[in-house]
Amino acid sequence: MSGMFKKVLIANRGEIAVRIIRACRELGVKCVAVYSTADRKSLHAQIADEAICIGSPATKDSYLNMNAIIQACLNCGADAIHPGFGFLSENAEFARLCEKYGINFIGPSYHSIEMLGDKANAKKTMAKAGVPVIPGSDGAVSSIEEAREIAEKAGYPVLVKASAGGGGRGIRLVSSPSELEMQIESAKREAMNYFGDDTVYIEKFLINPHHVEIQILADKTGNTIYLGERDCSMQRRNQKVLEECPSPIVSDELRRKMGESAVTVARQCGYYNAGTIEFLVDENRDYYFMEMNTRIQVEHPITEEVTGIDLVKAQIEIASGMSLNIKQEDIKLRGHAIECRINAENPELDFRPSPGTITALYMPGGPGIRIDGAVYQGYTITPYYDSMISKLIAHGSDRDDAIRKMKWALAEFIVDGVDTNIDFHLGIIKQPEFRDGNYDIGFLNRYMEKHKKN
Repeated sequence: MSGMFKKVLIANRGEIAVRIIRACRELGVKCVAVYSTADRKSLHAQIADEAICIGSPATKDSYLNMNAIIQACLNCGADAIHPGFGFLSENAEFARLCEKYGINFIGPSYHSIEMLGDKANAKKTMAKAGVPVIPGSDGAVSSIEEAREIAEKAGYPVLVKASAGGGGRGIRLVSSPSELEMQIESAKREAMNYFGDDTVYIEKFLINPHHVEIQILADKTGNTIYLGERDCSMQRRNQKVLEECPSPIVSDELRRKMGESAVTVARQCGYYNAGTIEFLVDENRDYYFMEMNTRIQVEHPITEEVTGIDLVKAQIEIASGMSLNIKQEDIKLRGHAIECRINAENPELDFRPSPGTITALYMPGGPGIRIDGAVYQGYTITPYYDSMISKLIAHGSDRDDAIRKMKWALAEFIVDGVDTNIDFHLGIIKQPEFRDGNYDIGFLNRYMEKHKKN
């Protein structure tokens, strides 16, 4: 394949590293895994063509250690790095380092990451481009006095959000003026602890909207397409739990409008590679730009199932300089897909992580069922990283069919040795509100409160 990389280093771990290895194999590209000492027996380190230890278990010493990863890449002769998601995937400095050492970064340019990684600046950029944004500050808030004026103008309740945030960190709900200063300080402290940046901005809190994201692909010549949407409204404490594609609330017309806005966002920023533009959709079906993720998403498989497009292969091809070989009119949504994130955690104990050794494992299969995972019987889930066991994806001819497939797949899933959230997922998809597609980002918190009382 002309221009394709010879060897790709994967700067990640777990199921996404395994997913990238498989994409590389299909493209005829050799792959190199990196691993911490805690991940010596991990699946990604075992199945890659080469594996290099880059440090001790602490992420700062391994998967966040830019110098160790760059050195590993140079030592093994890889000509590209795929960052996966999390860790260094949205770190502009890492992307810049790759360029400095002549390594292809499988993602957007560091300029785009800088522009969109700061959520306050991204919002300001989108407003100038005519993309609907949530009412609030135009950018970062510089003082308590300014914050009070903005909050009064937007109307309470408001959210204080970390500009460099992600994963639900650095977000505070403010219901009244008396809470504002305290919640700003709290958000700034958490943002500094997690991101090393205490910049915050303010936006109107939309009551029980849907969280809908648009997947895009863009090549280096400016060809940009959108691949439908994913509904990520099933969230616990701002963390996604279950996603589906397409969204049960999005009409063909709304999909077109949101998709065109997403393409505008990408073109405005000179963006290339895979990306996701996240929107909030209110009860009137008005939508507002929230943020852009400049990487592959955890929930990307449901888009792959519905569109038939391999997003990870597309990422690698775009980074190698290849042009998109599909046009917008080629994108057809076929059927419906649902993803459940299966984690080693105990929902009855406030979702406490459950590290330990998997003593027995049976993962479901059959028509329409896909597992993206990196565990095996005898594998030890360590306390150092996230507790994901696998992503369970069900693809059906329509939404009802996908729900039916997911029910029996969850019922067949067996994991012994650690606690899991499998029964929790079963409880969710049996709820009438989910079955009817009548849920929003507040649903799961209400469901859990009801469950506690019972």
